[in-house]
Amino acid sequence: MGVEIERKFLVRGAAWRQLGQPVRMVQGYLSSHKGRVVRVRIEGDQARLTIKGASHGATRGEWEYPIPVAEAEELLAICEQPLIDKTRTRIAQGRHVWEVDEFFGANAGLVVAEIELASEDEAFDKPDWVGTEVTGEARYANASLIHHPYSTWHS
Repeated sequence: MGVEIERKFLVRGAAWRQLGQPVRMVQGYLSSHKGRVVRVRIEGDQARLTIKGASHGATRGEWEYPIPVAEAEELLAICEQPLIDKTRTRIAQGRHVWEVDEFFGANAGLVVAEIELASEDEAFDKPDWVGTEVTGEARYANASLIHHPYSTWHS
């Protein structure tokens, strides 16, 4: 079984923008039920189908498979709406890589950073631009953002 151990944080300021090259992503959910998610994503010229299980802390099962971009485009057409539109900037920091996602559309204004770890208690360096931790806060999950977009949080 694949396992993902990931922590998520809000991002402060714009200093991170100088540290990597953003890549555009579009992703959609064939299933976004609590405890199981089936996602299709196009990132640049590659596409993947991902299945994720229920979260237990910062850990959950994850299985990911490359698929042809043409098939990913067909699957996006039948996904729950709206699709997630964002850029991802990968930033190397010590032994880890931070992934900073800047959202657009109904989620414009939201910027989060994620780090994947080998264990939940693994130590890591936290850059100055990494703010409040939101690991485990369901509303920040991409699958939640399709049902409750960031633009509706303050209304």
